[in-house]
Amino acid sequence: MYLDAMEFLEEERDAWAPYETLADLTDAQLTQPVADAHGWSGRDLIAHMLAWQGMALDAARELAVNETSATIARVDADWEARGGEVVNDEINATWATLPITELRDRFRTQPGELRGYLTVVPETRWLKHASHLKTFHDETIDHYQDHVDDLRAILAAAG
Repeated sequence: MYLDAMEFLEEERDAWAPYETLADLTDAQLTQPVADAHGWSGRDLIAHMLAWQGMALDAARELAVNETSATIARVDADWEARGGEVVNDEINATWATLPITELRDRFRTQPGELRGYLTVVPETRWLKHASHLKTFHDETIDHYQDHVDDLRAILAAAG
């Protein structure tokens, strides 16, 4: 699918770029629920995106030093056992307790950290490894696309 890591990283970066606009919203705008975004606020969307992107980051950290990722195995098994709705609800509840300043800090730094780790993970462990690549693609590029309508609704509601 990708010839090299840079091709994936550029596509991921381009797909993430529209979300960066959320950083410009005030705390009040970020906490306002938006009906057209399934009742989520900007804060909820940021938290959801960071949680799954963070899972990819944890996997990249593991794959930088190992052939396999315990995070991928654990998350896949949890999703299969409990289902996406339960897992996502738990994520939302956990991230809701995070102070907004910490959420903003992670939002500013985590995407770059993930890209940085992916540059040091041997390509054979992720880019040329079908199931690992699928995980990284699912939790980044595909996931960003899945929520682009939520992003648009939240930004529109913020004015």
